[in-house]
Amino acid sequence: MQVDAALVLACVWLMGATGTVARTRGHKLETYKQTRSRRETKVEGGGHKSGSPIYKRSPDMTKSLMTKSEQLLRIDDHDFTMRPAFGGPPIPVGVDVQVESLDTISEVDMDFTMTLYLRHYWKDERLSFPSTNNQSMTFDSRLVKKIWVPDMFFVHSKRSFIHDTTTDNVMLRVYPDGNVLYSLRVTVTAMCNMDLSRFPLDTQTCSLEIESYAYTDDDLMLYWKKGNESLNTDDRISLSQFLIQKFHTTTKLAFYSSTGWYNRLYIHFTLRRHIFFFLLQTYFPATLMVMLSWVSFWIDRRAVPARVPLGITTVLTMSTIITGVNASMPRVSYIKAVDIYLWVSFVFVFLSVIEYAAVNYLSTVQERKERKLRERLPCTCGISNPDDMMIDPQITGYGTMDVNTTGNYGMPENGGRQERILAQVALNDPQITGQVKPPRGYVNIWIDTHAIDKYSRVVFPGAYILFNIIYWSIYS
Repeated sequence: MQVDAALVLACVWLMGATGTVARTRGHKLETYKQTRSRRETKVEGGGHKSGSPIYKRSPDMTKSLMTKSEQLLRIDDHDFTMRPAFGGPPIPVGVDVQVESLDTISEVDMDFTMTLYLRHYWKDERLSFPSTNNQSMTFDSRLVKKIWVPDMFFVHSKRSFIHDTTTDNVMLRVYPDGNVLYSLRVTVTAMCNMDLSRFPLDTQTCSLEIESYAYTDDDLMLYWKKGNESLNTDDRISLSQFLIQKFHTTTKLAFYSSTGWYNRLYIHFTLRRHIFFFLLQTYFPATLMVMLSWVSFWIDRRAVPARVPLGITTVLTMSTIITGVNASMPRVSYIKAVDIYLWVSFVFVFLSVIEYAAVNYLSTVQERKERKLRERLPCTCGISNPDDMMIDPQITGYGTMDVNTTGNYGMPENGGRQERILAQVALNDPQITGQVKPPRGYVNIWIDTHAIDKYSRVVFPGAYILFNIIYWSIYS
Protein backbone atom coordinates (compact mmCIF):
# COMPACT_ATOMS: atom_id res chain seq x y z
CA MET A 1 0.00 0.00 0.00
CA GLN A 2 2.79 2.35 0.86
CA VAL A 3 4.48 1.57 -2.49
CA ASP A 4 1.30 2.33 -4.44
CA ALA A 5 0.82 5.63 -2.69
CA ALA A 6 4.39 6.60 -3.47
CA LEU A 7 3.88 5.90 -7.18
CA VAL A 8 0.71 8.00 -7.30
CA LEU A 9 2.47 10.93 -5.62
CA ALA A 10 5.34 10.65 -8.11
CA CYS A 11 2.98 10.77 -11.08
CA VAL A 12 1.17 13.80 -9.71
CA TRP A 13 4.45 15.59 -9.14
CA LEU A 14 5.62 14.88 -12.70
CA MET A 15 2.34 16.15 -14.21
CA GLY A 16 2.58 19.37 -12.24
CA ALA A 17 6.12 20.00 -13.40
CA THR A 18 5.16 19.47 -17.02
CA GLY A 19 2.27 21.94 -16.81
CA THR A 20 4.53 24.55 -15.26
CA VAL A 21 6.99 24.28 -18.14
CA ALA A 22 4.16 24.50 -20.75
CA ARG A 23 2.73 27.58 -19.07
CA THR A 24 6.16 29.15 -19.00
CA ARG A 25 6.70 28.46 -22.75
CA GLY A 26 3.21 29.67 -23.62
CA HIS A 27 3.80 32.83 -21.67
CA LYS A 28 7.06 33.43 -23.47
CA LEU A 29 5.40 32.78 -26.89
CA GLU A 30 2.55 35.07 -26.01
CA THR A 31 4.96 37.73 -24.89
CA TYR A 32 6.80 37.45 -28.27
CA LYS A 33 3.59 37.75 -30.25
CA GLN A 34 2.45 40.74 -28.21
CA THR A 35 5.82 42.40 -28.66
CA ARG A 36 5.72 41.86 -32.50
CA SER A 37 2.15 43.12 -32.63
CA ARG A 38 3.02 46.28 -30.72
CA ARG A 39 6.02 46.80 -33.00
CA GLU A 40 3.89 46.54 -36.15
CA THR A 41 1.30 48.83 -34.56
CA LYS A 42 3.95 51.45 -33.97
CA VAL A 43 5.14 51.12 -37.57
CA GLU A 44 1.62 51.55 -38.93
CA GLY A 45 1.01 54.47 -36.62
CA GLY A 46 4.13 56.23 -37.74
CA GLY A 47 5.90 55.76 -34.43
CA HIS A 48 9.18 54.71 -36.02
CA LYS A 49 12.17 56.94 -35.91
CA SER A 50 12.95 59.36 -38.72
CA GLY A 51 15.11 57.82 -41.42
CA SER A 52 14.11 54.28 -40.52
CA PRO A 53 14.24 51.88 -43.56
CA ILE A 54 10.99 50.17 -42.53
CA TYR A 55 8.00 51.08 -44.78
CA LYS A 56 4.39 49.98 -44.95
CA ARG A 57 3.87 46.84 -47.06
CA SER A 58 1.46 47.04 -49.99
CA PRO A 59 -1.30 44.41 -49.89
CA ASP A 60 -0.79 41.35 -52.11
CA MET A 61 -3.48 41.63 -54.78
CA THR A 62 -3.00 38.06 -55.91
CA LYS A 63 -4.27 36.83 -52.51
CA SER A 64 -7.32 39.07 -52.48
CA LEU A 65 -10.70 37.59 -53.36
CA MET A 66 -11.82 38.87 -56.77
CA THR A 67 -15.08 38.44 -58.61
CA LYS A 68 -14.88 36.31 -61.77
CA SER A 69 -15.47 38.14 -65.04
CA GLU A 70 -18.18 35.71 -66.06
CA GLN A 71 -19.97 36.40 -62.79
CA LEU A 72 -19.55 40.13 -63.32
CA LEU A 73 -21.03 39.88 -66.82
CA ARG A 74 -23.74 37.47 -65.59
CA ILE A 75 -23.03 34.98 -68.35
CA ASP A 76 -25.01 32.22 -66.65
CA ASP A 77 -28.06 34.40 -66.05
CA HIS A 78 -28.97 34.87 -69.73
CA ASP A 79 -29.61 32.77 -72.80
CA PHE A 80 -27.04 34.00 -75.31
CA THR A 81 -28.32 31.75 -78.05
CA MET A 82 -30.89 34.48 -78.71
CA ARG A 83 -29.94 37.81 -80.19
CA PRO A 84 -30.10 40.96 -78.05
CA ALA A 85 -33.60 42.47 -77.75
CA PHE A 86 -35.15 39.38 -79.26
CA GLY A 87 -38.71 40.03 -80.42
CA GLY A 88 -38.09 43.75 -80.78
CA PRO A 89 -36.66 45.86 -83.60
CA PRO A 90 -33.61 44.61 -85.53
CA ILE A 91 -30.35 45.04 -83.71
CA PRO A 92 -27.97 47.44 -85.52
CA VAL A 93 -24.48 46.05 -86.08
CA GLY A 94 -21.86 48.50 -87.31
CA VAL A 95 -18.88 47.26 -89.29
CA ASP A 96 -15.52 48.72 -90.19
CA VAL A 97 -12.59 47.09 -91.98
CA GLN A 98 -8.85 47.61 -91.92
CA VAL A 99 -7.26 46.09 -95.04
CA GLU A 100 -3.85 44.78 -94.09
CA SER A 101 -2.74 43.36 -97.43
CA LEU A 102 -4.00 42.49 -100.89
CA ASP A 103 -2.00 39.38 -101.54
CA THR A 104 -2.69 37.89 -104.95
CA ILE A 105 -4.97 38.46 -107.93
CA SER A 106 -5.31 35.57 -110.37
CA GLU A 107 -6.73 35.96 -113.87
CA VAL A 108 -6.68 32.20 -114.39
CA ASP A 109 -8.78 31.39 -111.29
CA MET A 110 -10.73 34.66 -111.39
CA ASP A 111 -10.19 35.40 -107.68
CA PHE A 112 -8.23 37.53 -105.22
CA THR A 113 -6.83 37.03 -101.71
CA MET A 114 -7.09 39.68 -99.02
CA THR A 115 -6.07 39.87 -95.35
CA LEU A 116 -8.11 42.25 -93.20
CA TYR A 117 -9.21 43.20 -89.68
CA LEU A 118 -12.99 42.82 -89.47
CA ARG A 119 -14.61 44.71 -86.57
CA HIS A 120 -18.24 44.57 -85.38
CA TYR A 121 -19.99 47.02 -83.06
CA TRP A 122 -23.29 46.38 -81.29
CA LYS A 123 -24.97 46.78 -77.91
CA ASP A 124 -26.02 43.92 -75.67
CA GLU A 125 -27.46 45.15 -72.39
CA ARG A 126 -27.17 41.67 -70.93
CA LEU A 127 -23.38 42.22 -70.77
CA SER A 128 -23.53 45.56 -68.91
CA PHE A 129 -21.71 45.65 -65.57
CA PRO A 130 -21.15 48.22 -62.77
CA SER A 131 -17.92 50.19 -63.02
CA THR A 132 -16.65 53.19 -61.12
CA ASN A 133 -14.02 54.24 -63.66
CA ASN A 134 -16.02 53.36 -66.82
CA GLN A 135 -13.23 51.18 -68.17
CA SER A 136 -13.85 48.35 -70.61
CA MET A 137 -12.88 44.74 -70.21
CA THR A 138 -11.01 42.90 -72.96
CA PHE A 139 -11.25 39.16 -73.57
CA ASP A 140 -9.94 36.62 -76.05
CA SER A 141 -11.69 33.95 -78.07
CA ARG A 142 -12.62 31.83 -75.04
CA LEU A 143 -15.42 34.17 -74.00
CA VAL A 144 -16.66 34.61 -77.59
CA LYS A 145 -17.99 31.06 -77.54
CA LYS A 146 -20.21 31.81 -74.53
CA ILE A 147 -22.02 34.95 -75.74
CA TRP A 148 -23.94 36.07 -78.81
CA VAL A 149 -21.91 37.45 -81.73
CA PRO A 150 -23.05 38.29 -85.31
CA ASP A 151 -22.81 35.35 -87.72
CA MET A 152 -21.00 37.08 -90.58
CA PHE A 153 -19.70 35.30 -93.66
CA PHE A 154 -18.10 36.31 -96.96
CA VAL A 155 -20.34 35.89 -99.98
CA HIS A 156 -18.72 34.19 -103.02
CA SER A 157 -15.66 33.28 -100.97
CA LYS A 158 -13.64 30.21 -101.94
CA ARG A 159 -11.43 29.92 -98.86
CA SER A 160 -11.17 31.86 -95.61
CA PHE A 161 -9.67 31.37 -92.17
CA ILE A 162 -9.02 33.21 -88.91
CA HIS A 163 -5.35 33.47 -88.02
CA ASP A 164 -4.36 31.41 -84.99
CA THR A 165 -0.68 32.19 -84.45
CA THR A 166 0.25 32.22 -81.65
CA THR A 167 -3.35 32.14 -80.44
CA ASP A 168 -6.64 32.86 -82.18
CA ASN A 169 -6.51 36.44 -83.46
CA VAL A 170 -9.86 37.35 -81.89
CA MET A 171 -10.59 40.20 -79.51
CA LEU A 172 -13.77 40.96 -77.53
CA ARG A 173 -14.07 44.26 -75.69
CA VAL A 174 -17.09 44.91 -73.43
CA TYR A 175 -17.98 48.35 -72.03
CA PRO A 176 -19.97 48.97 -68.81
CA ASP A 177 -23.05 50.15 -70.73
CA GLY A 178 -23.19 46.91 -72.76
CA ASN A 179 -21.50 48.13 -75.97
CA VAL A 180 -19.39 45.42 -77.55
CA LEU A 181 -16.44 45.51 -79.95
CA TYR A 182 -15.67 42.23 -81.68
CA SER A 183 -12.56 42.14 -83.86
CA LEU A 184 -10.88 39.33 -85.77
CA ARG A 185 -8.07 38.97 -88.31
CA VAL A 186 -9.16 37.08 -91.42
CA THR A 187 -7.63 36.02 -94.72
CA VAL A 188 -10.22 35.40 -97.43
CA THR A 189 -10.01 34.28 -101.06
CA ALA A 190 -13.08 35.49 -102.96
CA MET A 191 -14.29 35.35 -106.51
CA CYS A 192 -13.78 38.28 -108.87
CA ASN A 193 -15.50 38.29 -112.24
CA MET A 194 -12.98 39.92 -114.56
CA ASP A 195 -13.58 41.27 -118.04
CA LEU A 196 -10.41 40.55 -120.00
CA SER A 197 -11.54 41.93 -123.34
CA ARG A 198 -9.02 44.80 -122.97
CA PHE A 199 -6.24 42.71 -121.43
CA PRO A 200 -3.48 43.77 -120.71
CA LEU A 201 -4.70 47.37 -121.04
CA ASP A 202 -7.60 46.71 -118.69
CA THR A 203 -8.95 48.04 -115.40
CA GLN A 204 -10.62 45.58 -113.01
CA THR A 205 -13.08 46.17 -110.17
CA CYS A 206 -13.40 43.42 -107.54
CA SER A 207 -15.72 43.24 -104.55
CA LEU A 208 -15.68 41.58 -101.14
CA GLU A 209 -19.22 41.02 -99.82
CA ILE A 210 -20.14 40.61 -96.13
CA GLU A 211 -23.51 39.33 -94.99
CA SER A 212 -25.28 37.66 -92.06
CA TYR A 213 -25.95 34.01 -92.68
CA ALA A 214 -28.99 33.41 -90.44
CA TYR A 215 -30.50 36.79 -89.52
CA THR A 216 -32.58 38.66 -92.07
CA ASP A 217 -33.06 42.41 -92.07
CA ASP A 218 -35.95 41.90 -89.60
CA ASP A 219 -33.50 40.73 -86.94
CA LEU A 220 -30.16 42.29 -87.81
CA MET A 221 -29.32 45.51 -89.61
CA LEU A 222 -25.79 45.68 -91.00
CA TYR A 223 -24.31 49.08 -91.81
CA TRP A 224 -20.94 50.73 -92.28
CA LYS A 225 -20.16 52.42 -88.98
CA LYS A 226 -18.64 55.58 -90.48
CA GLY A 227 -19.75 55.37 -94.07
CA ASN A 228 -16.91 55.41 -96.59
CA GLU A 229 -14.46 56.19 -93.80
CA SER A 230 -15.16 52.77 -92.32
CA LEU A 231 -12.72 51.29 -94.82
CA ASN A 232 -9.05 51.91 -94.09
CA THR A 233 -6.06 50.55 -95.99
CA ASP A 234 -2.42 50.16 -95.24
CA ASP A 235 -0.28 52.67 -97.14
CA ARG A 236 2.29 49.97 -97.88
CA ILE A 237 -0.10 47.85 -99.96
CA SER A 238 1.33 47.32 -103.44
CA LEU A 239 0.95 44.76 -106.22
CA SER A 240 3.41 43.73 -108.90
CA GLN A 241 0.92 43.79 -111.79
CA PHE A 242 -1.68 46.29 -110.61
CA LEU A 243 -1.97 49.83 -109.37
CA ILE A 244 -4.65 50.25 -106.69
CA GLN A 245 -6.70 53.22 -107.77
CA LYS A 246 -9.60 53.35 -105.32
CA PHE A 247 -11.30 51.64 -102.36
CA HIS A 248 -14.94 52.41 -101.56
CA THR A 249 -17.94 50.86 -99.78
CA THR A 250 -21.62 50.36 -100.57
CA THR A 251 -24.64 48.72 -98.91
CA LYS A 252 -27.40 46.79 -100.64
CA LEU A 253 -30.17 44.30 -99.93
CA ALA A 254 -29.83 40.72 -101.13
CA PHE A 255 -32.89 38.55 -101.65
CA TYR A 256 -33.09 34.78 -101.35
CA SER A 257 -36.32 33.17 -102.46
CA SER A 258 -36.40 30.68 -99.58
CA THR A 259 -35.25 32.84 -96.66
CA GLY A 260 -35.88 36.52 -97.39
CA TRP A 261 -33.98 39.81 -97.51
CA TYR A 262 -30.51 40.32 -96.02
CA ASN A 263 -28.31 43.36 -95.55
CA ARG A 264 -25.09 43.03 -97.54
CA LEU A 265 -21.97 45.18 -97.26
CA TYR A 266 -19.63 45.63 -100.23
CA ILE A 267 -15.95 46.51 -100.33
CA HIS A 268 -15.06 47.61 -103.88
CA PHE A 269 -11.51 48.20 -105.05
CA THR A 270 -10.41 49.27 -108.53
CA LEU A 271 -7.16 48.00 -110.03
CA ARG A 272 -5.36 49.21 -113.14
CA ARG A 273 -2.86 46.85 -114.72
CA HIS A 274 0.74 47.88 -115.27
CA ILE A 275 1.51 47.71 -119.01
CA PHE A 276 5.31 47.95 -118.93
CA PHE A 277 5.80 44.23 -118.22
CA PHE A 278 3.69 43.25 -121.23
CA LEU A 279 5.43 45.79 -123.44
CA LEU A 280 8.74 44.08 -122.74
CA GLN A 281 7.51 40.50 -122.83
CA THR A 282 4.85 40.56 -125.56
CA TYR A 283 4.42 43.70 -127.66
CA PHE A 284 8.06 44.55 -128.25
CA PRO A 285 9.13 41.02 -129.35
CA ALA A 286 6.10 40.73 -131.64
CA THR A 287 6.91 44.07 -133.27
CA LEU A 288 10.52 43.03 -133.80
CA MET A 289 9.43 39.81 -135.48
CA VAL A 290 7.23 41.75 -137.90
CA MET A 291 10.05 44.14 -138.71
CA LEU A 292 12.43 41.23 -139.17
CA SER A 293 10.10 39.70 -141.76
CA TRP A 294 10.43 42.88 -143.84
CA VAL A 295 14.15 42.25 -144.35
CA SER A 296 13.31 39.68 -147.01
CA PHE A 297 11.98 42.46 -149.27
CA TRP A 298 15.56 43.72 -149.71
CA ILE A 299 17.04 40.28 -150.42
CA ASP A 300 17.39 39.17 -154.03
CA ARG A 301 14.55 36.99 -155.20
CA ARG A 302 16.99 34.33 -156.41
CA ALA A 303 18.43 33.93 -152.87
CA VAL A 304 15.95 31.21 -151.91
CA PRO A 305 18.07 29.79 -149.00
CA ALA A 306 18.05 33.26 -147.40
CA ARG A 307 14.45 34.34 -147.83
CA VAL A 308 12.61 31.08 -147.08
CA PRO A 309 14.27 30.30 -143.68
CA LEU A 310 13.84 33.95 -142.64
CA GLY A 311 10.10 33.79 -143.27
CA ILE A 312 9.66 30.42 -141.56
CA THR A 313 11.66 31.54 -138.50
CA THR A 314 9.54 34.65 -137.97
CA VAL A 315 6.31 32.66 -138.35
CA LEU A 316 7.41 30.06 -135.79
CA THR A 317 8.58 32.74 -133.36
CA MET A 318 5.22 34.51 -133.54
CA SER A 319 3.46 31.20 -132.91
CA THR A 320 5.61 30.67 -129.81
CA ILE A 321 4.77 34.15 -128.45
CA ILE A 322 1.04 33.59 -128.97
CA THR A 323 1.17 30.18 -127.28
CA GLY A 324 3.09 31.54 -124.29
CA VAL A 325 0.62 34.36 -123.72
CA ASN A 326 -2.43 32.10 -123.98
CA ALA A 327 -0.91 29.54 -121.61
CA SER A 328 -1.03 32.04 -118.72
CA MET A 329 -4.58 33.20 -119.44
CA PRO A 330 -8.00 31.65 -118.81
CA ARG A 331 -9.79 30.07 -121.74
CA VAL A 332 -12.33 32.80 -122.30
CA SER A 333 -14.74 32.75 -125.22
CA TYR A 334 -14.03 36.28 -126.43
CA ILE A 335 -11.07 38.02 -128.05
CA LYS A 336 -8.66 39.94 -125.87
CA ALA A 337 -6.77 43.06 -126.87
CA VAL A 338 -3.46 41.24 -126.79
CA ASP A 339 -4.90 38.57 -129.10
CA ILE A 340 -5.77 41.21 -131.68
CA TYR A 341 -2.26 42.62 -131.65
CA LEU A 342 -0.51 39.26 -131.79
CA TRP A 343 -2.71 37.79 -134.49
CA VAL A 344 -2.46 40.87 -136.70
CA SER A 345 1.32 40.72 -136.28
CA PHE A 346 1.20 37.05 -137.17
CA VAL A 347 -0.76 37.88 -140.34
CA PHE A 348 1.86 40.46 -141.35
CA VAL A 349 4.63 37.90 -140.89
CA PHE A 350 2.67 35.28 -142.78
CA LEU A 351 1.96 37.68 -145.65
CA SER A 352 5.66 38.40 -146.00
CA VAL A 353 6.18 34.69 -146.68
CA ILE A 354 3.29 34.67 -149.15
CA GLU A 355 4.80 37.75 -150.82
CA TYR A 356 7.98 35.87 -151.61
CA ALA A 357 5.96 32.94 -152.93
CA ALA A 358 4.14 35.35 -155.24
CA VAL A 359 7.43 36.90 -156.42
CA ASN A 360 8.91 33.49 -157.09
CA TYR A 361 5.83 32.34 -159.00
CA LEU A 362 5.60 35.49 -161.12
CA SER A 363 9.31 35.22 -161.91
CA THR A 364 8.72 31.72 -163.21
CA VAL A 365 5.81 32.91 -165.33
CA GLN A 366 7.94 35.76 -166.66
CA GLU A 367 10.73 33.43 -167.69
CA ARG A 368 8.25 31.35 -169.66
CA LYS A 369 6.97 34.44 -171.46
CA GLU A 370 10.55 35.50 -172.19
CA ARG A 371 11.34 32.14 -173.75
CA LYS A 372 8.26 32.33 -175.98
CA LEU A 373 9.08 35.91 -176.94
CA ARG A 374 12.68 34.97 -177.66
CA GLU A 375 11.52 32.31 -180.04
CA ARG A 376 9.45 34.86 -182.03
CA LEU A 377 12.00 37.69 -182.07
CA PRO A 378 14.90 37.61 -184.61
CA CYS A 379 18.27 36.78 -183.25
CA THR A 380 20.32 39.85 -182.37
CA CYS A 381 23.43 38.00 -181.47
CA GLY A 382 26.54 39.85 -182.52
CA ILE A 383 24.78 43.17 -182.99
CA SER A 384 26.54 45.81 -180.94
CA ASN A 385 23.73 48.33 -181.00
CA PRO A 386 20.25 46.92 -181.50
CA ASP A 387 18.83 50.44 -181.62
CA ASP A 388 20.48 51.01 -184.98
CA MET A 389 18.75 48.03 -186.52
CA MET A 390 15.96 49.35 -188.74
CA ILE A 391 14.02 46.84 -190.79
CA ASP A 392 11.27 47.70 -193.18
CA PRO A 393 8.03 46.47 -191.60
CA GLN A 394 6.45 45.93 -195.03
CA ILE A 395 9.16 43.37 -195.89
CA THR A 396 9.94 41.67 -192.66
CA GLY A 397 6.86 42.44 -190.65
CA TYR A 398 8.91 43.92 -187.74
CA GLY A 399 9.36 47.45 -186.67
CA THR A 400 12.04 49.10 -184.57
CA MET A 401 13.19 46.80 -181.83
CA ASP A 402 14.85 47.98 -178.59
CA VAL A 403 16.47 45.22 -176.61
CA ASN A 404 18.33 46.31 -173.47
CA THR A 405 19.84 42.99 -172.69
CA THR A 406 21.34 41.39 -175.75
CA GLY A 407 21.18 37.67 -175.94
CA ASN A 408 19.98 37.17 -172.32
CA TYR A 409 16.39 38.35 -171.90
CA GLY A 410 14.92 38.66 -168.47
CA MET A 411 18.17 38.06 -166.52
CA PRO A 412 19.38 40.96 -164.36
CA GLU A 413 22.86 42.39 -164.72
CA ASN A 414 24.74 42.98 -161.44
CA GLY A 415 21.55 41.99 -159.56
CA GLY A 416 20.27 45.53 -159.21
CA ARG A 417 19.07 46.78 -162.60
CA GLN A 418 15.41 46.51 -163.49
CA GLU A 419 14.74 43.64 -165.88
CA ARG A 420 12.89 44.87 -168.86
CA ILE A 421 12.13 43.70 -172.36
CA LEU A 422 10.61 46.10 -174.83
CA ALA A 423 9.38 44.37 -177.92
CA GLN A 424 7.70 46.23 -180.71
CA VAL A 425 5.82 43.75 -182.80
CA ALA A 426 4.29 44.66 -186.09
CA LEU A 427 0.67 43.76 -186.11
CA ASN A 428 0.14 43.64 -189.87
CA ASP A 429 1.71 40.20 -190.31
CA PRO A 430 -0.90 37.49 -189.86
CA GLN A 431 1.82 34.88 -189.42
CA ILE A 432 2.91 36.56 -186.16
CA THR A 433 -0.21 38.05 -184.72
CA GLY A 434 -2.97 36.18 -186.48
CA GLN A 435 -4.81 39.48 -186.91
CA VAL A 436 -4.87 42.22 -189.53
CA LYS A 437 -4.03 45.63 -188.04
CA PRO A 438 -2.87 48.96 -189.33
CA PRO A 439 0.66 48.70 -190.73
CA ARG A 440 2.31 50.98 -188.22
CA GLY A 441 0.60 49.54 -185.05
CA TYR A 442 2.96 48.42 -182.24
CA VAL A 443 2.55 46.70 -178.81
CA ASN A 444 4.91 47.42 -175.89
CA ILE A 445 5.59 44.55 -173.44
CA TRP A 446 7.01 45.58 -169.99
CA ILE A 447 8.08 42.87 -167.59
CA ASP A 448 9.23 43.91 -164.06
CA THR A 449 9.78 41.09 -161.57
CA HIS A 450 10.91 43.39 -158.73
CA ALA A 451 7.71 45.47 -158.63
CA ILE A 452 6.12 43.41 -155.81
CA ASP A 453 9.19 43.74 -153.59
CA LYS A 454 9.33 47.48 -154.26
CA TYR A 455 5.72 47.99 -153.33
CA SER A 456 6.01 45.70 -150.27
CA ARG A 457 8.84 47.81 -148.86
CA VAL A 458 6.35 50.66 -148.54
CA VAL A 459 2.98 48.98 -148.12
CA PHE A 460 3.88 46.58 -145.30
CA PRO A 461 5.51 49.13 -142.93
CA GLY A 462 2.87 51.73 -143.72
CA ALA A 463 -0.01 49.35 -143.01
CA TYR A 464 1.58 48.12 -139.77
CA ILE A 465 2.19 51.66 -138.53
CA LEU A 466 -1.42 52.54 -139.31
CA PHE A 467 -2.59 49.48 -137.39
CA ASN A 468 -0.52 50.48 -134.35
CA ILE A 469 -1.94 54.00 -134.39
CA ILE A 470 -5.50 52.70 -134.45
CA TYR A 471 -4.81 49.98 -131.85
CA TRP A 472 -3.18 52.20 -129.23
CA SER A 473 -5.69 55.00 -129.73
CA ILE A 474 -8.56 52.59 -128.98
CA TYR A 475 -7.10 50.60 -126.06
CA SER A 476 -4.83 53.07 -124.32
